[in-house]
Amino acid sequence: MLEHGQTHEALVAGFRWNLPARLNMAAQACDAWAARAPRLLAILDLSDGEARPISYGELRGMADALAHALVARGVARGDRVGVLRAQSGWTAAAHLAIWKLGAVSIPLFKLFGQDALRTRLTDAGAGLVICDAEGAALLEGFDLATLVPEDADLPMALFETADTGPEDPAVLIYTSGTTGAPKGALHGHRILTGHLPGVEISHDLLGQAGDCLWTPADWAWIGGLFDVLMPGLALGVPVVAARMAKFSVAECLEVIRRGQVRNVFFPPTALRMLKAADAAIPGLRSVASGGEPLGAEMLDWGQRAFGLTINEFYGQTECNMVASSCGALFAPRPGCIGKAVPGFDVAVIDDQGQATAGEGDIAVRRGAASMMLGYWNRPDATAEKFRGDWMLTGDRGVIEDGFIRFVGREDDVITSAGYRIGPSEIEDCLLTHPAVATVGVVGKPDPLRTELVKAYVVLKPGHAPSAELAEALGAHVKARVAKHAYPREIGFLDALPMTVTGKVIRKELKARATRERESET
Repeated sequence: MLEHGQTHEALVAGFRWNLPARLNMAAQACDAWAARAPRLLAILDLSDGEARPISYGELRGMADALAHALVARGVARGDRVGVLRAQSGWTAAAHLAIWKLGAVSIPLFKLFGQDALRTRLTDAGAGLVICDAEGAALLEGFDLATLVPEDADLPMALFETADTGPEDPAVLIYTSGTTGAPKGALHGHRILTGHLPGVEISHDLLGQAGDCLWTPADWAWIGGLFDVLMPGLALGVPVVAARMAKFSVAECLEVIRRGQVRNVFFPPTALRMLKAADAAIPGLRSVASGGEPLGAEMLDWGQRAFGLTINEFYGQTECNMVASSCGALFAPRPGCIGKAVPGFDVAVIDDQGQATAGEGDIAVRRGAASMMLGYWNRPDATAEKFRGDWMLTGDRGVIEDGFIRFVGREDDVITSAGYRIGPSEIEDCLLTHPAVATVGVVGKPDPLRTELVKAYVVLKPGHAPSAELAEALGAHVKARVAKHAYPREIGFLDALPMTVTGKVIRKELKARATRERESET
């Protein structure tokens, strides 16, 4: 854990990764606590309507039983095993059991269709999936075995956790595929250690008396599994498990009340829905958010709704929790995603791999504990991810006084009349308009300007699309951002294309804009 009572600068200067020669995440997140405090609350499981407390001792028993069952089904060290379940105690036990064997877990979304599931499981070479009843139904017709813990006769006996090291493969997490076919990011047992500093900072030094973690994000996402579940278990902070197939403001408030939640990771989509409902949540100690920039308007609302600063954090599947805000250590800077987390060397680099004071590629230096081992069976893609000693995030940005300002993904930056325009700032501005619920901004091909700025807007209830409103939205941006960056075209949609993790799929919007241009010529 980070040493509390220091400044951010002191934490960064004094930090060194402490990775032991032998490391297994099942021991780190469960066995060690079960040995010294077996009755300590690990998970409060609300997934079936009832509140079921699960201690570390019970969680280890569940994981050990599953590990024996996996061995009985032929799973061995190095094998890949899928986990297709909603939040629950058994979902946590499933990953722990797989790691106990020295096998590799594959987190899978139940929102995936059969083609998406088949693509990932086939690519990984998985022969078995631990699932719940709903997950088993999704896998009907697949040529693999399934194991539903609730229905299995599991042997209750201790299981000796495999002797593994920090570089040994442990988890295979597939990218969202927003910039191409999904790739499997293979991580070693050090990934959990690599997440701890960022998780602690994003929750205003997590681990205070009374802390209790929850996220509506699926545990199949790296943000649910390694920003909440496993760090909470490793730090001895209780984690709430609650099924939420689709985010509901009322259900969210009920989970926080019943679970006595004090620390929440809200994806930006959830925050926008809470803001639209004008929902206030008193009693929280920390709120963290990541996935896409929030903007000044959302941060101001969060201060009013929660009575605290929403801490934005930044990372990706390949190397997560590399930067974060922390209201307990420094004031946020609107438009920025925080500062580098202790243990991470984050820079903006040019085409030669040198740090630059201007706009460039956001990159993370090799050696960070949460950095992937590489893409599964994709050595060429792994090599392309790096520029010298730096892992490229694919995002463009600027660093100002240590604060990282996100400009946009390299593929998303709009080139218009010689200007390079990041979509995030325009989206943030449009979200401050009282008629706008959510928005996605892309470049539309234009023979004169190369691209023009096009905004696709979803309106709040009570507002209707019109030419007058489109003109007002353009003027709103022109007055607040820049005259050259305002959206020259605005389209109104009922919904935006989103990934299962709540990010706007800009490539679909760009494809839509391209089709529009083609139909106009």
